[in-house]
Formats: sequence, structure tokens, C-alpha cells
Amino acid sequence: MSLGANSSLPARSLADRILRRSPLEAVATAIIAAGVVMLMQPFSLTLYSWSFATTLFGTVMFTIVSKVRE
Repeated sequence: MSLGANSSLPARSLADRILRRSPLEAVATAIIAAGVVMLMQPFSLTLYSWSFATTLFGTVMFTIVSKVRE
């Protein structure tokens, strides 16, 4: 592990910065919200038909992400 120039803590890799709980929980919550909006809109039958799958995907993603380290 390499050390940062101004810190005694190890430098984080790009994957460590992206794969953290809070950003992934925000993405999962946005997917759930998009699924609910798709469910309630009256204009497109295609959006309505994909709304359950979208909401379910967001819920499963949120459940998995909640197990990831902080």
C-alpha cells in the first residue's frame, strides 16, 4: 500500500472510493424512486410495465449495498 504525500493513511484506490455504502445507497434509493414514479405516471404503458422490475431491482440493490462496509 502506498502512502499519500500529506497523510499517514494509505491512499485509496478508485474502486475503494466508488464502492462505498453511502453513494451506492443513494443510487439504489434513486432507482426505487424512479420505479415508483414510473408506476404512478399515466402516459406510457411501457414505463408502467417496467416499474415493478425497476422498483424490485432498486430494493434488492439497497439490501445488498446495506451489507457493504462503510
